[in-house]
Amino acid sequence: MYAVQFAEHGDRDVVEYAERPGPTVGRDEVLVDVKAGALNHLDVWTRRGLPGIDLEFPHVPGSDAAGVVESVGDAVTRFEPGDHVAVSAGVSCGDCEFCRDGEESLCESYHLLGEHVPGVHSEFTAVPEDNLVAVPDHVDWETAAAAPLVFQTAWRMLMTRAELRAGESVLVLGASGGVGHAAVQIADFAGAEVYATASTDEKLDYAREIGADHAINYEENDFSDEIYERTDGRGVDVVVDHVGGETWDKSLKSLVKGGRVVTCGATAGATPETNVNRVFWNQLEILGSTMATPGEVDDALAKVWDGTFDVRVRETLPMSETGRAHGLLEDREGFGKVVVVPDSEFDE
Repeated sequence: MYAVQFAEHGDRDVVEYAERPGPTVGRDEVLVDVKAGALNHLDVWTRRGLPGIDLEFPHVPGSDAAGVVESVGDAVTRFEPGDHVAVSAGVSCGDCEFCRDGEESLCESYHLLGEHVPGVHSEFTAVPEDNLVAVPDHVDWETAAAAPLVFQTAWRMLMTRAELRAGESVLVLGASGGVGHAAVQIADFAGAEVYATASTDEKLDYAREIGADHAINYEENDFSDEIYERTDGRGVDVVVDHVGGETWDKSLKSLVKGGRVVTCGATAGATPETNVNRVFWNQLEILGSTMATPGEVDDALAKVWDGTFDVRVRETLPMSETGRAHGLLEDREGFGKVVVVPDSEFDE
């Protein structure tokens, strides 16, 4: 079969689409004929190299994919050949104290397909049964591939960790990205007043279309100053910050006293300075969040499958152009997700 892979860390030119042996299927695994995959910033960081993660090369990236069940292992009970499925990339042990409490994303050995172990951007992939969700037949492959990671992540951030309530106000940074565009819709669904930031007027128009009440161009304005002015000095109840870096202090500055910031990543820098005085004096809550539990995945994706949430796809490319797809993420081009399709399935 053909698969996206890289034999070393580096720039996007290390990514290739090459032949490799097809996967073997374990007793609890499902062989999936992949129809589409989707990229996340995680794919970029994995390609560049992440501290503490030693990959076996050549490494197949990709945490999001969808396709048709080709065959199943002897112990598989939930799926059969012909079923439509999508990948949910979080892998937990099932036995530690956190898993037994139903908090699988806190698992002591938690890891992600495509980041810590081989991923799913290939013509065929063998995936543990527990890492698949059923997809209704009416859902197109691009949507099925692009939804799982970002919508489960944003759902847990807002609904579980931040405990968002109707009538509250939410600031979503980077609303044009995968997690950002999911968070805008989830906050709107929850009945919140939504503020969204993006770098161009076109991206801000998209954010308004999917539920943002207020849009802020962070290239032209300091978003924390804008929040102060637009809320008459109050601030917002919740900030969704998956950016980190120099946005971090501004995120804390944007909060009402007693407000909470929830973060799932730091694409612009993982070690920003924190104004501790602001944190304790304003009694702010800083909440971390990673992926989601199986129940949260089901709750989030049910709203995608029924059309409540709209998965925006900025571009669909053949897997042989995955390097170019990485560039779209790195250069912050467009709004929404980037999808890659096996060359044998790609239809221009």
